[in-house]
Amino acid sequence: MSRLVVVSNRVTAVTDKKAKAGGLAVALQDALQEHGGVWFGWSGKVSPNPSSTPEKKQVGTVTYATIDLSRKLYNEYYSGFANRTLWPLFHYRLDLTAFSKQNYSGYQQVNTLFASKLLPLLEDDDLIWVHDYHLMPLGDELRKAGVTRPIGFFLHTPFPAMEILTALPSHKTLVKALCAYDVIGFQTENDLRAFLDYIVHEAGGGIMGNHLVHVFGRTIRVEIFPIGIDTEDIVKTARQTMRSGRKLRSKDMPGEREWIIGVDRLDYSKGLVDRFHSFQRLLETYAAYRGRVTFMQIAPPSRSEVPEYKEIRHELEAQAGHINGRFAEYDWVPINYLNKSFTRKELVGFYQASRIGLVTPLRDGMNLVAKEYVASQNPQDPGVLVLSRFAGAARELDTALIVNPFDYDAVAEAIAKGLDMPLEERRERWAAMMEVLRHNTLGVWRDNFLDVLSNCPYDS
Repeated sequence: MSRLVVVSNRVTAVTDKKAKAGGLAVALQDALQEHGGVWFGWSGKVSPNPSSTPEKKQVGTVTYATIDLSRKLYNEYYSGFANRTLWPLFHYRLDLTAFSKQNYSGYQQVNTLFASKLLPLLEDDDLIWVHDYHLMPLGDELRKAGVTRPIGFFLHTPFPAMEILTALPSHKTLVKALCAYDVIGFQTENDLRAFLDYIVHEAGGGIMGNHLVHVFGRTIRVEIFPIGIDTEDIVKTARQTMRSGRKLRSKDMPGEREWIIGVDRLDYSKGLVDRFHSFQRLLETYAAYRGRVTFMQIAPPSRSEVPEYKEIRHELEAQAGHINGRFAEYDWVPINYLNKSFTRKELVGFYQASRIGLVTPLRDGMNLVAKEYVASQNPQDPGVLVLSRFAGAARELDTALIVNPFDYDAVAEAIAKGLDMPLEERRERWAAMMEVLRHNTLGVWRDNFLDVLSNCPYDS
């Protein structure tokens, strides 16, 4: 295979210990090390005087190349258009979507900047793989600069329905730029269907069959590549956890307790407010679980400079306090709400000790927590996954208890069903999900995408 060039909003060097716990970074680094290449993107730093050339770090056969952003471009590109326009829009939250011509201009400027700084690093036979909504116009900017090699794009978030996307003033310009890529990958059939709907009914393109579409004078390949996890690595960690006893110390708590766990970035797309309401409904409707079930929600803060994220944090703190104030006893607190991060080993231990994995996003591209929860379970005594129908993972993990996160009664009922589920049924459901996870791994996702990209016909 040709040399690989990965482009993402942020660059994670192989020497970064935090990255070692992140499966995606490891998977991309493995491919880069195997074939040689470049990982290019933002350094994560805001500088008054960004450098004129990328800062490079060589690790084996891989060059990690990063650039700083000015405060103005950071505010407009990252905090502004990426995270206050595209993120809420792509997660169907038009009510939280802020449209700003200035922010869109900054978004375009950063994509142009990325292209200009990446260009000198490219070689004639490179395969270029661009990631996520921050960099949708990058392929078009590279084409304008004369790049004719295959360029692929993978969208980690959902792709919104046409009726949602057309609320964006710049929707046609953005989609036309996206179509400069040779391969566009989506998480689920829903996302691909929404994209094709736009191509046919809004952009006037045509579906040619064999995963090909013709639009804006180009033929591109569009396909579903559901992202996975490093299943065997999670299983190995879970076995080590069982042997070492490093897991949630539920046995040390007073009385016989069952644990429910949720692990999410603090984000409105994760449905945390609705999840708290559903847990409250469980305690209201099924009084027998009071004193017996504790819900631990881990939600590390993110994008704390964005006003909507400050608001959701305050709302969740108030809601947790309300539920605990109403139902707690001297020896039992219903909700443990933690705004902090844990290592992957710690999380695997928490997953393993929890009877219920509660994963109820209002909209999610995939949601790897659902997969990690399943892979962490003790095969002899597995827990039960309660999973939102609006998570991409629900397409694969269909033996989970699938719920509508907006229906608090139904979620509470599913939790109760999971808590009371017989061991044999839990084992059967878990085994079916593990078969999927062992087949659709992170490595398979990566290799499938690169295989399609390296073999695709492309328009220059």
